[in-house]
Amino acid sequence: MDKTHLNNPEKLRICRYYYYLGFFCLPVLWAINYVWFKEEANFKPEFAEQKEIQTLRRRSGIGAVIWLIAIICWVIQFQMNRSKWGEFGENISFIIPTGSA
Repeated sequence: MDKTHLNNPEKLRICRYYYYLGFFCLPVLWAINYVWFKEEANFKPEFAEQKEIQTLRRRSGIGAVIWLIAIICWVIQFQMNRSKWGEFGENISFIIPTGSA
């Protein structure tokens, strides 16, 4: 989507929309929000909505990083302990790897 034809209140509305949708387990929207509004938050001449866009962008970036760390920790934990968890580990597996039991 091209943001050049949008006015500043519309940019703020979209930024806010992506930020709140990120709370519904959609951290990729936070990552998109962080990258997409970089120019408006930091490199454009000051405008009334810029402070809030900066705040939402910063919070989106922090949320995306926290989610990324949590997912990496879960994957490491799961990969190291799936076979030790027995039936529970198999029940939550989408594909059961062979070789370790």
